[in-house]
Amino acid sequence: MTSHKTTQTMKPATAAKKLGVYLEATPAEFQEGVVSRDELNALQAEPPQWLLDLRRNGPHPRPVVAAKLGVSISGLARGGVTEALTTEKIDALKAENPEWLRKERATQAEVRKEAARVKAKNAAARDEERQTTRR
Repeated sequence: MTSHKTTQTMKPATAAKKLGVYLEATPAEFQEGVVSRDELNALQAEPPQWLLDLRRNGPHPRPVVAAKLGVSISGLARGGVTEALTTEKIDALKAENPEWLRKERATQAEVRKEAARVKAKNAAARDEERQTTRR
């Protein structure tokens, strides 16, 4: 009995998310078809010009916008940013540095600090547990 290996495919939205680009800004043929795992790997290994341009100039999806601004996706929503932004608009926001952006960046810094504290605490507890079990 022979097994047939089926090609894994994904919806364009999933592929766009994995590529870190805004689906609505991709070419029509990308949006209308399905993307195989091999095609995705090829796009990642040797991105075509349209993909390079989208990654450089945008518009960028919310996760990318949030990362470039140093805030959470929820922070973007609280700041009233609900649409995809271009790199130019992101840079303008950074230069303007509105109050909401300063607050969200401070919140993000606190979240990272707390996550690091918890991680260190858990690591210390694991080390102590290992020491106890060795005795």
